[in-house]
Amino acid sequence: MFYRNSLPILEFDDSPVAKLNPTHFSGGGFDTDKMVITFFPEVIEKLLRTGQINQTHVIPGENPLTVFRFKEKADVLLTLGQVGCPACAGNLDLFNAMGITRVMFCGGGGVLDGNIGVGQVLVVDGAIRDEGFSYHYIPASRIIFTDPAVTDRIVSYLEKRGVPILRGLVWTTDAIFRETADRIELRKEEGAKIVEMEQAGCIAVSRFRGFAYGALIYGGDDMTGEDWDARSWRSREGVRYDLVQLCAELVALI
Repeated sequence: MFYRNSLPILEFDDSPVAKLNPTHFSGGGFDTDKMVITFFPEVIEKLLRTGQINQTHVIPGENPLTVFRFKEKADVLLTLGQVGCPACAGNLDLFNAMGITRVMFCGGGGVLDGNIGVGQVLVVDGAIRDEGFSYHYIPASRIIFTDPAVTDRIVSYLEKRGVPILRGLVWTTDAIFRETADRIELRKEEGAKIVEMEQAGCIAVSRFRGFAYGALIYGGDDMTGEDWDARSWRSREGVRYDLVQLCAELVALI
């Protein structure tokens, strides 16, 4: 049913079928249901260089998608995420149409609490929806939550492994250059610990299509001071490599 509203972004259609569907592009599909999406291209390069993954698919298009397979965990695929909900979560919808029903995401984001150190891992409980994509999959709400059962399994596994973690909300925004001081303060008051650009959309796709999804985001640049502090967050090679390996283990458990 289509629900009208005076504001287009708040209109919602719950029909699972559109004029253009991911099944139109899904081709033969994958032979496994597990995938890791990462935002760490240098980790993929290292895994290729050390012979830990093989390239298995190239999905054609204006921005072709390359998919890899772990050698030791042969039923786990790996791909590089694209920035923003329309690209990253739109591709996630396509991957689901190709047979993927268990997904772990790992990336980084700006911290909204100065006590969160560079490399501190956040298990995502949900996202404040300050973007547009998710509203086409899930009716309007201020926050969209992950499946708590899936998130609990992720937390339990990481605690048993002795991985220090936080658990909480992220703030998903479309506009990286519009993270103003007042908006940051409000998002902190609402409970967001990290700002990023994909989680609201990815969570919305997983809920709409009904598959398991979890995300680990590590603390990167600092948004809390008078001035932005990059904190050399993209150079944390050990953290980024370890997160990909952890997600490859976790995706079989969710």
